[in-house]
Amino acid sequence: MTDFQHQAIRLTALQRPVTWLESLRTKATDEWLAQAWPTRKTEHWKYTPLQALQKTVLHAWGREEVPTLDATAKGELIPLDAYRIVLVDGVFDSANSSSLPESVVRFSAASATQQELIQKFLGKIVEGERHLFATLNNAWVDDGLLIHVPRNQVLDKPVYIVNISTSAAVSVNQRVLIVLEENSRADIIEHYFSASSDSQGFVNSLTEVHVADNASLYHYRLNLEQEQAQHIGAVHVDLLRNARLRGFAIALGASLMRIDYQLNHRGQGAELDLQGVYVPRNNQLVDYHTNICHWVPHCTSNEVFRGIVGDSAQAIFNGRIYIHPQAQKTLAELSNKNLLTSNKAEVNTKPELEIYADDVKCAHGATVSQLNTNARYYLQSRGLSRSEAEVMLSFGFINELLEQIVQPGVHDYLQPRLAKLFGRDYSLTEASQLLGEGNE
Repeated sequence: MTDFQHQAIRLTALQRPVTWLESLRTKATDEWLAQAWPTRKTEHWKYTPLQALQKTVLHAWGREEVPTLDATAKGELIPLDAYRIVLVDGVFDSANSSSLPESVVRFSAASATQQELIQKFLGKIVEGERHLFATLNNAWVDDGLLIHVPRNQVLDKPVYIVNISTSAAVSVNQRVLIVLEENSRADIIEHYFSASSDSQGFVNSLTEVHVADNASLYHYRLNLEQEQAQHIGAVHVDLLRNARLRGFAIALGASLMRIDYQLNHRGQGAELDLQGVYVPRNNQLVDYHTNICHWVPHCTSNEVFRGIVGDSAQAIFNGRIYIHPQAQKTLAELSNKNLLTSNKAEVNTKPELEIYADDVKCAHGATVSQLNTNARYYLQSRGLSRSEAEVMLSFGFINELLEQIVQPGVHDYLQPRLAKLFGRDYSLTEASQLLGEGNE
């Protein structure tokens, strides 16, 4: 047992959780203290060092007095016509949040009926014994956000959850529970970013999703924190009969960023389409672990992740598809492609297929490559500089996924920011124009 595990539990004494969450917290506390700490010999943490996290001193939770957001921080908010919930260092910011419908409520403000719903699903979708930091999230849960769409209803606007980290060295426990009943639909965006370049807090986030029969969810997870941030997060989903999930994930990298996706096909006819982009640079690290389990027949999964790794950054991708014996007539595909833009950049990719059914159609693959010198030379021969040519080639590598983002507000927000990230030495406008010309 490590000092970090003891520190984490000591922090629970500083919380004031709602009483009806206490049993979940107590059970998770015991499990957290009993679980072994990951090492380099732990398969799922083999390439993700946790030494820096072990040295992290967990000082406190976010301040109850929410700091005023400056113009720069407000400028990072996506201009969406949406139900917006803003949390600063894990503390609810009512001034920058919008009014919410009855179907979106914080745990601490839930009615008796909503409390019953939360207790029915909270901690039940995630398998805490297999996910160490999900167990910690259960132990730390003192509040959270419930998004509940009743049967045959559609949320008229997206739900936009904004998590802002300031320069304060604090711990943040972010919890979201999404429950879509039969024939319902919702669009949900989770957005994490740093309001300061020296943000040094630790964020532990967990989203649980229940998608009932014939329900549809569009889910976006944007991890856009600064270099010094430490973020460990997870999304756990149960898909029932004919349920549909379309997800998009992006991570720019941090000193430690680990995101797990656990996706379970629980009902026949369920469909999953998950796409992701990661673009670490400098000395950043990004680790995506995805696990898709087909428990029943006639389900479909399509997973595509692409990464561009530069400077001395490191990326890890472990994508696993598990086909259980009874999951006949499964269609599942997994693709991971990586582009290294520096001789010091590193990527470790491991696509996995584990199949125990004999009537399935599955495929998986991974590539690691560098920029095509012939293509770069061709662009330079047409008058572009070397840096401009590299920007266009890099964008071409990930733009196919960006163009498939259904929510236009998210698409229009990400595209110029990634253009600026790759362009670096020239203006955002020029980079955006290059991207547009490359798509024609």
